[in-house]
Amino acid sequence: MYPPPDRLLNAFHDQFDLLISFIRTNHIITIPSDVQPTLEETPPFMRATTFASMDPPGPFETHSKKAYFNVTLPEKGWTPAHIAGHMAQFNVGTIVSTSVHEAYPGHYIQFLWMPKFGSDIRKVLGANSNIEGWAHYCEQMMLDEGYAAAPAGASAEEVKKAKLIRLGQLMDALLRDARFVNSIKLHTGEGEPGGKWTLEQAEDFFVKEGYQTRAIAEVETKRGTGDPTYLYYTLGKLEIMKLREDYKKKMGAAYTIGGFHDKFMTQGFAPIKVIRKAMLGDGSPVL
Repeated sequence: MYPPPDRLLNAFHDQFDLLISFIRTNHIITIPSDVQPTLEETPPFMRATTFASMDPPGPFETHSKKAYFNVTLPEKGWTPAHIAGHMAQFNVGTIVSTSVHEAYPGHYIQFLWMPKFGSDIRKVLGANSNIEGWAHYCEQMMLDEGYAAAPAGASAEEVKKAKLIRLGQLMDALLRDARFVNSIKLHTGEGEPGGKWTLEQAEDFFVKEGYQTRAIAEVETKRGTGDPTYLYYTLGKLEIMKLREDYKKKMGAAYTIGGFHDKFMTQGFAPIKVIRKAMLGDGSPVL
């Protein structure tokens, strides 16, 4: 269940106002600017290894200040089967989770908070377990907080849509789990049994264990050959969830989820281990 390819950018844009309203109404995190990112088709040189991405200006840019939300559309000349396999990444649920991940309150909000980071070093250096971990964490957090939930007295169709959105979030989480395994096996050569882990095995793993289409598996495997640590999505998400629970215990009745997220944002892109020390005041384990 996905929109026609020529409506895909509009489907993402339709989420922006809904997400912003929910975030502000429920005090999820402070949004430092009303300016929205610019949606566009992914540039050709990036299309082989990504379905969607956020491309903000550099931290010290003073002229070109637009942030671009890139979405990879099907290529001309693809077969109907290839198009269907590709568009499976943009179903009703994953459009929500991808909008959350790339924009609100994911990467775009990280970019908007960048001027508030405490040092220039934290603006240019950081850990992907923080950057991608935050965006991936937000996918589950927003639904857990009630975004896109079926309202009281909802119709059967509304209940179905809410379930599909949750399934989309779980599908994206499972994709990141499959990356975790493949990133290790592709770059250590650990096979089954005892041989090399081939590109074909990596693709099959995404399909059979990650429940992805073959078209998605091909893109994810290509990316894995040059991104040996793309396991940081799941790792960072788990680290942030652990930090949130520990921070909640520390703050007690004074805890709010918005307060936690704002505090986390002010730390910049530092490794979660560093942020734990700043927010908890101790050296407690990351996980």
